[in-house]
Amino acid sequence: MANKLAITLKRSLIGRPESQRVTVRTLGLKKREQTVVQNDTPAIRGMINQVKHLIDVKEVQE
Repeated sequence: MANKLAITLKRSLIGRPESQRVTVRTLGLKKREQTVVQNDTPAIRGMINQVKHLIDVKEVQE
């Protein structure tokens, strides 16, 4: 089974730089408190690292 990550947007994107907004949108998040499940890949981990102050990440087994 592949590990997956549950990513939740915890902080607003208002006043954030455009690069951070694009990264959050690329992760599939549009609204605060929205949660998406993504595969645990190096690309996703890199995006998470760029916006780690805005999101909450948990590992899930699926």
